[in-house]
Amino acid sequence: MFEYWTLIVSIIILIFASGFFSSSETGLTAASDAKMRQLANNGNRNASLVEKLKNDKDSLISAILIGNNAVNVLASALATSAAIAFFDDSGVFIATLVMTILITIFAEVLPKTYAIKNANQFALVVATPIRFIVLILTPLTMTMRWISHIFLGRNSESSEDREEELRGMIDLQMGESTSELKETKAMLSSVLDLSELTVDEIMTHRGSVSMVNVEEKPEDIVSFVLNSPHTRLPVYSGKPENIIGVLHVKDLLRALQNSNNKNKKKKFDLAKIASPTYFVPETTLLANQLQAFRTRREHFAIVVDEYGDFRGIVTLEDIIEEIVGDIDDEHDVELAGCTAQADGSYVVDGNVTIRDLNRILDINLPDSDASTIAGLLLHETRTIPLPGGEFNIHGMRFRVIHRQNNQITSLRIWTKQKYVGQKKSFSTLSE
Repeated sequence: MFEYWTLIVSIIILIFASGFFSSSETGLTAASDAKMRQLANNGNRNASLVEKLKNDKDSLISAILIGNNAVNVLASALATSAAIAFFDDSGVFIATLVMTILITIFAEVLPKTYAIKNANQFALVVATPIRFIVLILTPLTMTMRWISHIFLGRNSESSEDREEELRGMIDLQMGESTSELKETKAMLSSVLDLSELTVDEIMTHRGSVSMVNVEEKPEDIVSFVLNSPHTRLPVYSGKPENIIGVLHVKDLLRALQNSNNKNKKKKFDLAKIASPTYFVPETTLLANQLQAFRTRREHFAIVVDEYGDFRGIVTLEDIIEEIVGDIDDEHDVELAGCTAQADGSYVVDGNVTIRDLNRILDINLPDSDASTIAGLLLHETRTIPLPGGEFNIHGMRFRVIHRQNNQITSLRIWTKQKYVGQKKSFSTLSE
């Protein structure tokens, strides 16, 4: 009789041990990495243990599987032995049925359900005993890892996989419930985009850059700078491609302050006032350019192509706006080169960038093949349209207004929502 109760108690202990391993696996894998990091930084020893265990998941899972399977097999063996002694040949079936029910309910479902509902707290509780078990079973876990690597190979997670995981987490956490959450989601996603976008996708094209000619009269230069909304302006000599520096308004004011009379004012050398030019290639990633701006303590760079030709400018503000959205000050206009019309259409300069237009008009024109709206029209039509030519592109209506030589300088756009239901057939006049 004593042996009978000893056997029952042993089976119950083994079932509880199985439940401990099952719940520990669930709790440790489901515990929040961010929460554990915060607790570890605050000096929580168990949180540090949880981080160490999760950093070596192969050893953790292997040790838990060894312990869990060992207690399950031992409990089933003891139950089968006892059932055969009591029920002869039918004992195997009875033991299998009873142990399946007991293990499923008390060693799997209930422990794992509790662990998943209290993952962080449970992980902190079981971290110390699981760490001890992992150390004890290290020889066996290393052997299992070696065997799994032989048959399955090594699985290395790429940076692309981790990035997609982060994007998925952002989508799950933020959802689309409120405008504030949408903005937060857009900001977080934009941070990840910095490693994919290049400076030529956000730069101000050379055709839209305000520049100062070093050969102009000092009074004309001062007037131009004071009427410009910008604090930094490229300085060129002879032709716009020959950029010799960058003029900061403060440097110009200091030079004017040092000029005590009109004669001295005429003699101040703009080339000496201007700061050295910082050139960057158009293929530079925004993440790298942001770090370069911080390292060099610069806010302004000249973008050049592979041949060293002037393409445009990029500023620190441009990159920050990619993350947080447009940052307007008292001198900014909503979008230079885009004017709303009474009929709901927009007159847009050809050099307006697609990214800026998408933001202002809340549309979604592709910018992978062209950076400006005129470039998009040329790419889609494969022609150089004449003034008056109309096209239906990406669900929007485009009409060419002005063309200078082979450059489209102005066009009119009806966004999708402005002309849905119109029956007009669009002509495609071009050369």
